[in-house]
Amino acid sequence: MILLVASTKDPASMNIANRILENYPFELCKEHFKAQVYVLKEYRKEVRLVVLDEELVYAQNITDFSPTLELIIFLSRHSSEKGIPTLSVHTPGNFGKAELGGISRKLSVAPANAMRTALKTMAHLTEEEGLAYKVSYECTHHGPSLDRPTMFVELGSTPKQWTDIEAAKVIAHAAMETISNFEKRDAPAALGIGGPHYNEKFTKIALESNIAFGHIIPKYAIQEVDKEVLRQCLQKTLEKVELALLDWKGIRGEDKQRLVKTLEEMHLKIQKV
Repeated sequence: MILLVASTKDPASMNIANRILENYPFELCKEHFKAQVYVLKEYRKEVRLVVLDEELVYAQNITDFSPTLELIIFLSRHSSEKGIPTLSVHTPGNFGKAELGGISRKLSVAPANAMRTALKTMAHLTEEEGLAYKVSYECTHHGPSLDRPTMFVELGSTPKQWTDIEAAKVIAHAAMETISNFEKRDAPAALGIGGPHYNEKFTKIALESNIAFGHIIPKYAIQEVDKEVLRQCLQKTLEKVELALLDWKGIRGEDKQRLVKTLEEMHLKIQKV
């Protein structure tokens, strides 16, 4: 089963969910999981859309919905101080202390190729529709911390964008395109390390070359990341990770030697970008 998850507490989430319900043949189920549940009709795989009454970052028990979850896509708002209109994708989890949902020092499983599909679809449709939105990867952050392939597709960064129907439609189509292509895992998976919360270098690499990023560790979190967490980044990626791409200028000098040594001990190929 593939699960789309929205929240009544999130205006952007409901905006995206409504665009999915308008454009794809979902019908309301009679069953209840403390929420409304819709099922996609006449599709080769079981796909459901569940609407929760809690914030998505705290949906730590969402895996109780089914023991056969292959992929979870959270439909979410995105907030930032700069307020730049942005469509983004990332996997959830906490490198350090859990301050916004999830479990401390526990990551979700990153579906690298699925996130790349969403990223590329959002970039293509944004350009095609002439929408003034930035499309970007975000680093791994916030909850929930799940033992299933999990990703967030987000609409932001202010209330103005959260209610933008055309932008929400782009994310809706990107989420459904991701579901349609979930079995296609052609791009090698990489671990991204360094740089800002929104890494333009990694985004450009994924859009222009055959590399898909799983977990992305930003500059500000590197000090929290030890060998155990790095090992999680590899083990908790759906695809096999054999490459670490380092945003070299986006890593503090005092972190570089320790980081490279640890990655070499883990037999990861290292490439500086």
